[in-house]
Amino acid sequence: MHLEDGTKPAGYKKYVAKKIGAIAGMFLFLVLFALFAVSVGSVSIPIPDVILTLLSGPGGSGLFDRVIWNIRIPQIVTAIIAGAGLAVAGAAMQSVLKNPLASPYTLGLSNAAAFGAAVGILLFGLGTTGNNMADAITVNNPYLVTACAFLFSMLASGIILIIAKIRSATPEVMVLAGVALNSLAVAGLAAIQYFVDETKVAAIVFWQFGDVARAGMPEIIIIGLVVLICFFYFVWKRWDFNAMDAGDETAKSLGVNVFRLRLVGMTAASLISAVIVSFLGVIGFVGLVCPHIMRRLIGDDQRFLIIGTAVCGALLLLVSDTIARTMISPHVLPVAIITSFLGAPIFLYLIVRGK
Repeated sequence: MHLEDGTKPAGYKKYVAKKIGAIAGMFLFLVLFALFAVSVGSVSIPIPDVILTLLSGPGGSGLFDRVIWNIRIPQIVTAIIAGAGLAVAGAAMQSVLKNPLASPYTLGLSNAAAFGAAVGILLFGLGTTGNNMADAITVNNPYLVTACAFLFSMLASGIILIIAKIRSATPEVMVLAGVALNSLAVAGLAAIQYFVDETKVAAIVFWQFGDVARAGMPEIIIIGLVVLICFFYFVWKRWDFNAMDAGDETAKSLGVNVFRLRLVGMTAASLISAVIVSFLGVIGFVGLVCPHIMRRLIGDDQRFLIIGTAVCGALLLLVSDTIARTMISPHVLPVAIITSFLGAPIFLYLIVRGK
């Protein structure tokens, strides 16, 4: 938007500055909270020591070095990347499907992954009991379980996309297909839990609890690459998503290939969800709540909504993980429990106060 002399109107500059300021402020808070998250836990570390340890880099042999670099930094980085990925996937699904309830969880991708993990534990006997409370339930060969979870999650996404292709990729068809597959996955999961022995049931339930502490450096790299590539795709297509938000006919008149954008966008969002859930377990509400929070703060403009939602998702999951680590320290709760406790009231508030 430019005036005849090539400058932008003052109102537009104020419009952009307000949104950039909101995102920048949230990002700054994310950085500060990440610093706080490093310092708290079963071993409390003063903030100055945290800063000195971070500036010194990894490789130290002290207690603080081992706690920060080997335990807390990987967990915090995982929470930030996974939260951003789930939130962006939710925002993309809501835009593509034109449905405010669309998210990796509500469309069945998370439950499909849980069903795949249950099938892996059942077929390969990967659940065992330990000798003490610290390892009461152990999932042997977690990479095989992860592969099964990823396979089933992408299978569910593929079925949705195939049905959408047959039925011309209308949002209603994709949502209904996701709801049906979600119900099917829940039913299959319940059937497996009903017939297997108590050890495998415990292993299945244990896997379903989303936990960012599961990821090591290889998993962080894989999740980070997938989230980054798909994120840049959504940013690259931000104008096309804006056009599609105005209606399919409007988008087509502007030269947007709506059918291809819907299929590719759904595929990218599904890929993010499948990778995160297969490595970390089921984490609900992040992909559903964060896009609505940012719409209340900065509006529907996809140029800012995609980036803002990523920051909001990273912050929400990091806060949830920090609460999970410190609420009953030294014991640690699965972060999925906290996201549900935080996400449900926030979403109800948005429903009551939102438009």
